[in-house]
Amino acid sequence: MKMKNLFAVKYFLIAMLAVSIFSCDSDDPEPVNEEELITTLKVTFTGTGNTTGVVEAIFQDLDGEGGDNPVITNPTLMANGTYNVTVQFLNETENPAEDITEEVEEEDEEHQVFFVTAGGAELTYAYNDEDGDGNPVGLAGTATTGAVGSGTLQVLLIHEPNKGGSGVSDGDPTNAGGETDISVTFDLTIQ
Repeated sequence: MKMKNLFAVKYFLIAMLAVSIFSCDSDDPEPVNEEELITTLKVTFTGTGNTTGVVEAIFQDLDGEGGDNPVITNPTLMANGTYNVTVQFLNETENPAEDITEEVEEEDEEHQVFFVTAGGAELTYAYNDEDGDGNPVGLAGTATTGAVGSGTLQVLLIHEPNKGGSGVSDGDPTNAGGETDISVTFDLTIQ
């Protein structure tokens, strides 16, 4: 009987050794990237051609959700105008402020910015930047306004969107999937 027990223990130890060796396979998933804290979103509209001036839409929430209300600067744009647009994401709880935009640029294939208007505000956004695969990113673009009106402008940063989804490369987040890093809705006035 002792011999049977020794064989059983031996096979058990061999099996455990094999499990431990194969569980350290290089196909193990990589650690998930911890999301960065975004306290501030700045969208800068710089007029081109007959459209003059610089307008900033700013969202700032230094204490995060549930604390004080965020400070929001809503944009007022010229009707029938054209603007160069840049987008910046910051973590202003750091000193100096951490520019999250740099990370978005470095991981451009995993991010896309969307501009969605609603109500009586006519604004179309065209992407002027792209990732390594030729898909839009949205940190730089061109906004064209329509007639006088007011409504909302939602700016979203989506992490790991399906850039091949229907309408996504044209700026429609409906089929983007992924996770929303930040979503801000501004009151937009076109005059």
